[in-house]
Amino acid sequence: MRDYPRTEERTGVQESGPFEPVFDVQSDFVMVYGFHDLKNRIKKWKSAGYVIHLMTGVSWGNYQDYLFARWDGINHRDEGQKRNNGEERAHGPDVPYMVPSNAFAHYLADGLKYAVDCGVEAIHLEEPEFWVETGYSEAFKREWKIYYKEDWIDPQSSCDAQYRASKLKQYLYTRTLDRLCSELKEYALVKYGRLLRFYVPTHSLINYSQWKIVSPESALIDLPTVDGYIAQIWTGTSRSANVFRGVKKERTFETAFLEYGVMQELVRGTGRRMWYLADPIEDNPRFSWQDYRANYYRTVAASLFHPEISDYEVAPWPRRIMKGRHEATDETLRARHREFRAFVEAGGKREDFRPSENTSVTIPPEYKTNLLVVMHALRDMADQKETEWPRGNTEVAVALADSAMFQRICPEEGGYDGDEFSPFFGLALPLVKAGIAARPVQLDNIRRYPAYLDTFRTLVLSYEFQKPSSPDINGGIAEWVKNGGTLVYVGNGADPFHRVREWWNSGAVKYENPAEHLMGALGLDPNPEDGLYPVGKGRVLVLGTDPRELAENAALSDSYRDRVLELAGMDGPSATLDLRRGAYRIAARMDEVTEEACVLPGEYIDLFADGLPVVEDPELGPDSVGLYYDVGRIDRSAPAFLIALSGRAEKIAVSQRSLKFVFRSPSEMTAAARIWTRRPPKSVKIASSGEQRDLSFDYEPDSETTYFTFPSDGKPIRVNVAF
Repeated sequence: MRDYPRTEERTGVQESGPFEPVFDVQSDFVMVYGFHDLKNRIKKWKSAGYVIHLMTGVSWGNYQDYLFARWDGINHRDEGQKRNNGEERAHGPDVPYMVPSNAFAHYLADGLKYAVDCGVEAIHLEEPEFWVETGYSEAFKREWKIYYKEDWIDPQSSCDAQYRASKLKQYLYTRTLDRLCSELKEYALVKYGRLLRFYVPTHSLINYSQWKIVSPESALIDLPTVDGYIAQIWTGTSRSANVFRGVKKERTFETAFLEYGVMQELVRGTGRRMWYLADPIEDNPRFSWQDYRANYYRTVAASLFHPEISDYEVAPWPRRIMKGRHEATDETLRARHREFRAFVEAGGKREDFRPSENTSVTIPPEYKTNLLVVMHALRDMADQKETEWPRGNTEVAVALADSAMFQRICPEEGGYDGDEFSPFFGLALPLVKAGIAARPVQLDNIRRYPAYLDTFRTLVLSYEFQKPSSPDINGGIAEWVKNGGTLVYVGNGADPFHRVREWWNSGAVKYENPAEHLMGALGLDPNPEDGLYPVGKGRVLVLGTDPRELAENAALSDSYRDRVLELAGMDGPSATLDLRRGAYRIAARMDEVTEEACVLPGEYIDLFADGLPVVEDPELGPDSVGLYYDVGRIDRSAPAFLIALSGRAEKIAVSQRSLKFVFRSPSEMTAAARIWTRRPPKSVKIASSGEQRDLSFDYEPDSETTYFTFPSDGKPIRVNVAF
């Protein structure tokens, strides 16, 4: 661990409130949220050392002055997203999700210019979201007529209308982001000579498809004004239940792994920046600290299996994390639920319930300390250039297209619109559970980048829940197969969305579905029987089944998994993902496919455990994850090295006899450190506010590492280890 300048912006937080020492997690930048009291909030965060960004919602927010004619004298209340029953899709009272009209874009631009005037270095326009169930407001009907040059059609009247409505929704938010970014970049450059940066914090294509939301997603790649993204993935998205081998339940790690994976595809090879988010709690307050902590580790571990990304949003709303109250354990939470049920069963009204005692607590001290350890380990990831899969490279690509968002309500018989998004998870989960690094690749990128698939040997594809936007995509897949790739195509042609008005059925040569066009490009019969076919230097495995059957039928799931393993040249399912990133080792052991633990040979520092213990040959049981620092890979080029710390280390100085640094972290916590020294320490001293004290410490002779703790009051603390 080294002293990294904040200007590198490796880690960040978003926060709507003013700076307070109790949630000063010492990230590099802060995204001050919203326009209220903006100058004052910026001043306080900047004085605390943070690089200043701004974040605001692009599809919803406190925009009542726009809605109620106070901005331009025009009432814009008809621009809220509406369902077919006339109800508004809202984020709160008088906070509708918006149909992004040109007037709305101009309104947002006015507010953003004020933020530029206040000196922000970057702007984040978060969550461009258009719900699939909406499309009934007058504003959307106007946009339909302008875009399609025809009168509006009820989106739920047919698959074709639904598909066209969703394509329009994606276009509208892509247009809005392009206009905002272009106008504000010009404004900042002309007025201040400053190049403003724009980022889009957005949920993953997987989550938006599952939650039935349309968003720009890969369309943003085509906007040169967008500088990057935040992958808004956390327990709240990843605990959404899905189906594996016929069982519906939460699978936080596996879902997060796939979500982070598809977000990586928005920047791979583009030079743009991506921060992976992980939330130590989540928006839903009805869980215990025990639950939040376990799922936080699952999401962090999942994000670390994608080494092309090494920047992180370490906390949305750090005030909520450090000052919020929740039940300590699942057991106390269950006791509260039992008390509530008894109250209701006795005739009490839900809104009148008051617990017999308040057992909720702020963040447990151990979790707070370890949380800071993990946050600052994440800052270290950019230096971990060397990556290795100790059990062999197990990557298999699973294609996912933006059009998956367009098919999430099916008005016709035979389609699929379940909340579990089973067609995709039926393809992906059996592979992840087997220990295969299933990489969701952006199907739309095949036409953007000619060599997009070249890093993969095996691709899994179905057109039963998504469609290729262009015949170029099928051409690119065919060329990749002919050059040696292995394609696994899963589908039976029964999806009613095959009949939407699109390129495969609109030209001189018409196809029943885009898979027929793909098979023709491969030189195969348009509707081949199940089997393995040689194509050039590659091969195609055709499985004529609905991909959702792979989620619901255990036997089909296992058979599909085994065929993919065989084609990819793998011996069998390992049920383990295992990756080295420099000195760090990340591991995940799956449940539902094994009851045995796996072992990681070697000596490590367990970064997810209280006390940062030294562990030898750690075991991971089913449904567990681990983040370790490999003792054998400690940098011994200097006399001492800082391995892990629950805060920021500045002014690190190493001599032949000492390790010195300045420590910064939130107030009201216990700080922890583990260091390596060439000789056993003689003393550990800290100094703050003119006072100095000696610390006790625990030296581990086998690993040559030392562990010590000390109280943090939010002020700089000088640490001196003599050896």
